Amino acid sequence: MPNTRLRIAVREFVDFENALAEEIAVYCERHPEVEFQAVPLDLHKLHGEMFEKNGLRNGTWDIGYVSTDWLAEAVDEGAIEELTPYMKEQPVADWPQGWAPSIVEPLMFGDKLYTLPWHDGPECLIYRKDLFEDPGEQKSFRNQYGYELKPPANWKQFSEVARFFTRPAENLYGTLFAAFPDGHNTLYDFALQLWSRGGEFEGAGGKAILNTPEAAAALDFYRNTVRDASMCYPGAENFDSTRSGDVVLSGAIAMMVNWFGFAARCDRPGSPLQGKIAIAPIPSDEGKPPASLSVFWNLGIGTGSKNKQAAYDFIHFLTQPEMDLGIVKHGTVGVRLSTWKDAQVQKQIPAYAKIEEVSLGARKLPRSRNLPAFAEILNDVAMEALKTDEPSAAILAKGQARIDAQRIAF
Repeated sequence: MPNTRLRIAVREFVDFENALAEEIAVYCERHPEVEFQAVPLDLHKLHGEMFEKNGLRNGTWDIGYVSTDWLAEAVDEGAIEELTPYMKEQPVADWPQGWAPSIVEPLMFGDKLYTLPWHDGPECLIYRKDLFEDPGEQKSFRNQYGYELKPPANWKQFSEVARFFTRPAENLYGTLFAAFPDGHNTLYDFALQLWSRGGEFEGAGGKAILNTPEAAAALDFYRNTVRDASMCYPGAENFDSTRSGDVVLSGAIAMMVNWFGFAARCDRPGSPLQGKIAIAPIPSDEGKPPASLSVFWNLGIGTGSKNKQAAYDFIHFLTQPEMDLGIVKHGTVGVRLSTWKDAQVQKQIPAYAKIEEVSLGARKLPRSRNLPAFAEILNDVAMEALKTDEPSAAILAKGQARIDAQRIAF
C-alpha cells in the first residue's frame, strides 16, 4: 500500500501529461509505496499556484514544472529546493556531460543546481517540405516572385512565401503566430523579431528597454502579419503555442516559427505529416545573424514539501537515459544528448539530427526575477498592437514608461 503521496503541478499539455503518466506508471511498478497526483494547469494557473499562492513553499506541491523563465524568481523566493546536496548523496549519471551545455548552463546558479531538465524545445522555422519541394509549387512561386522557393532567409521572403501558400479554400495558410496573451508566446515571438533585427532587451546597466527603432520594426511586422488574412491563419490571438501546434499538425500551415517539439510531434507514427516536415533557421533582417530562443521545462522540488527525498528519488529516476528516451514517442522532447543522437530516434524523427545545432546556437532570455513583470508589460504591448491602430512607437513608449516606473532591470 502507498504510504507516500507526491503532488505534481504539471504544465497542461496532452503530450506532457501522457509522457509523465507513463513515467509515473513505470516508477510505481518499482516503488508501490509511492502514489502520485499530477494536476495539469495552464501557464497562468501553474505560475499562480506555485508562486502567487506559494504552493511550492507551503507544501501544496511536492514537485513543480518550472520554466527557465521562472528559475530566477523561484530561487530568489526560496520556492525550490537546492538539489546539489541530494546529488552528492545520489548522483545523476553523466551529469553534466550527458547534456548539452545549452541545457546545463541556464540551470546553474554558481555551483548550485535547483532543478533538473525534463523537456527541451529551441525555437526554429518549421516548414512543410512536401510543399516547398513540389515542382509545381516551385514553378508557380518562381513565376510569381522571380526567385526559387525555399525556406525564407529574411522576413521579406517570409511574408512573400506566407502569401503564396495562403489558400483558405484549400484550408492552407502561409503561417500562424501563437498570439494568445498568456505572457509567454508574445514575449518569445517578440524576442525573436527583435533579435533578428539586431535589437536587445537590455540597455546600459541591465535596464530593460523597449522604445528602440528595432523594437518598433519588430512590433510592426508582428502586428501586420497576425492581422493580415493573406498571410496568417485566422484568429491567431486565440492560439497559445500548444493550440498552434495542433493546427500545424493538421497540415493547415505551410511554415511557422515555433518550438522544435512541434516538428518532432509531426513525425510521430500516425501523424498526417509524417515525413513531410523539416526545420530551418529562423529568418532575420539582411546582414543580421539568425536568432533562436531556448526556453525549456524543468522539475523542481518545493521547499515546503514534506516528502523531499521521495520527490528527489522520482526526478532522479526520470533522468535515466531510458526514461529520457521513452518520452520521445509522446512528442515530448528528451534533454539528454544520448536521446538527441539516438539512431532510431533520428530515423523516425529526422529533425532530431539538428536539435543539438539549433540548441547550441539558441539565445536565452535574461535570467532575472524581474522577467515575469517585464513579460506582463510586453504582453500588454503586443495586445494593444493587435487590437488598435496606435503607432507601434507610441505603444512601446507607454510600455517603456511602465518599465521605468517599476524600475525593471535584468
